[in-house]
Amino acid sequence: MKQLCLALLVLVLAACAGKTAKLPQLEQPESVQKQMLVEQYYIGVDDVVAVNVWKNPDLSIRVPVRPDGKISVPLVGEVMAGGRTPEAVSAEITRRLSRFIKDPQVAVILEELNSHEFLSRIRVTGAVRDPLSINYRQGMTVLDAVLEAGGLNEFASASGAKLFRRYQGKVQAFEIALDDILNDGQMDTNYALQPGDIISIPERVF
Repeated sequence: MKQLCLALLVLVLAACAGKTAKLPQLEQPESVQKQMLVEQYYIGVDDVVAVNVWKNPDLSIRVPVRPDGKISVPLVGEVMAGGRTPEAVSAEITRRLSRFIKDPQVAVILEELNSHEFLSRIRVTGAVRDPLSINYRQGMTVLDAVLEAGGLNEFASASGAKLFRRYQGKVQAFEIALDDILNDGQMDTNYALQPGDIISIPERVF
């Protein structure tokens, strides 16, 4: 029954593209969440990728993508990563490793988005003391970004704050209870940020 309700919630969000909504809560391990955040990006030169081979730590690596777009993977050798998604690179490494390991399970995780600096930036606009655009870092939250922007100014309407995110192919606005976060320590909407997120805090209407 819970699974059916969750499926219905996703369908409702997709049908209401462009409207303010509640951001779905993801109860998943950090590594899985991280893979979901970056899977829509293409790997570029200077990005840092982690190749994790389950139960084979000697084959797991963390390396930057070379200027020729390739990475070197133990047993597999040279693999073209530049211009491809993490999923595509993972599929190739899995296929090539299968000659040496039975049923390899490979995850390719894009850990640093160095080639996507502007695509991956977090932007904080509106009634903050220092509107800014900062590089995305793993683990950043709404509160982190607002504090980086110097906090709210005297004209801010914390209850009207929104997070704008590309979700299911469209930009959606999600409510942030910023007043609850700052004043009451309620962190329900202190969302983990994703590359490209925009936080907007309006001014109060006097």
